[in-house]
Amino acid sequence: MLDESLLDAPDGLAEADRRGLLRGAAEAGARVRTAARLAAEAGVGDLEPDGRPRAVLIAGPGAAPTQAADLLGTLAGAGSPVTRLAPTGVAAAAGALRWELPGWAGSVDLLLIATPDGTEPGLSLLAEQAYRRGCTVVAVAPDRSPLSESVNGSHGLFIPMATAPYDHDEPLAGAAPGVLWALLTPLLALLDRTGLLEAPPEALEKVADRLDQVAERCGPAIVTYSNPAKTLAAELADSLPVVWTEGTSAGPAGRRFAAALAELSGTPAVVAELPEALAAHGALLAGRLAAAADPDDFFRDRVDETPALHARVVLLRDRPGGGLTAAPAARDLALGHDTPISELEPEAGGALETLAELIAITDFAAVYLALASGV
Repeated sequence: MLDESLLDAPDGLAEADRRGLLRGAAEAGARVRTAARLAAEAGVGDLEPDGRPRAVLIAGPGAAPTQAADLLGTLAGAGSPVTRLAPTGVAAAAGALRWELPGWAGSVDLLLIATPDGTEPGLSLLAEQAYRRGCTVVAVAPDRSPLSESVNGSHGLFIPMATAPYDHDEPLAGAAPGVLWALLTPLLALLDRTGLLEAPPEALEKVADRLDQVAERCGPAIVTYSNPAKTLAAELADSLPVVWTEGTSAGPAGRRFAAALAELSGTPAVVAELPEALAAHGALLAGRLAAAADPDDFFRDRVDETPALHARVVLLRDRPGGGLTAAPAARDLALGHDTPISELEPEAGGALETLAELIAITDFAAVYLALASGV
C-alpha cells in the first residue's frame, strides 16, 4: 500500500531513502557535469578516430549498461549497430558473470564496458579478449578498480566513473538514477567523437541544465498536486502500469521506466511503442485488469480486502515521426475500457534534452513509488 502522506513529508522521504535514490535523482545534473569533466580529463575530447566503427558492442552487469545500450542505439540510428553483450553465469554475482565477444568482432569494432562495480573478473577477461582480437576498448568504471588495471594493461581507454559519497552506503541499484548518468555521459561524449551521434560538450551541458530543471519541479519539497513525479507515483498505486511510448526518445525512456519500477519499487509493468501497442495491449485492457472488469466493484466493502489491481496507461510522447500520432487512438482505447491514462510530454529542445526530461521525471516517479511503498 502506498503511504500518500509520506509523499508530502520531505523529512520522512529523506529518512526512508536508505539507498540514496532520491539524492541520485536530484543530483543527476551534477553527475552529468562531473562525468563529462572526467571524460574530458581522460582525453576523450582529444580523440581523432579514423572513421566510424563497424559495430559498437556494450558489456556490463545490471540495468544501467542495458539501458545505456538501448539509449545509444536509438540515438545512433543505423550508422553503426549498437549491440549489448548479454552475460552468462550461474548467478548475478560479480564473480559469476562471463561475457564473450561474437566471432566476427575484430579490429574495426568498438567495445564499450560500463559498470558501477569494476570488480567483475569476467569484464577483465573480456577486455583482454578484445585486445587480442584488435578491438578498441573503452571502459567506464570506478577509479582504481581491478577493471581499470586490465583496460590500461590492454592499451584501452579507461574513464573514471563519476561517483557520489553515498553510492556505497547501501548496495547500488542498477536502475538508480545516478548510476545511469554516470555511465552514459562519458559514452555519449565518446560516440560524439566517433561521429555516431551528436553529443558535444554544449549539448551535455544542456542535458545537465534540463535535469536540474526537472529536479526543481519534482523535488521532495514540492507538494504532490504541483509535482508531476509525485502525482504519477500516486496514480500508479495499486495499478499495473501499461507504458505506451511515441517518438524517438520516448521508446528507451519508457523501457527504462518499466525496468526502474520493477527493480526499485517491485511494481511490474508492461511497455510497448505506439501504434503497435494498441494491438499488443488491447486484450489486456479489455480483460480482468480493466477498471470496468467487475461491475459490482464500486459497491463492494473494501475494508478487509486487498485492492483489486487495475491497469493504468502511462503515455510518454516525444515528437512523433512524420508528424503522425497515434495518441488520439490510444486515448480512445484506454478510456473506452474505463482505463485511466497519465501523459508526459517534454518541453521543446534537442533530442538529448527531451530524452533526459522524460527519464528524469519517470525516475523521480519510480523512486517516490518505492519510498512511499516502503520498499
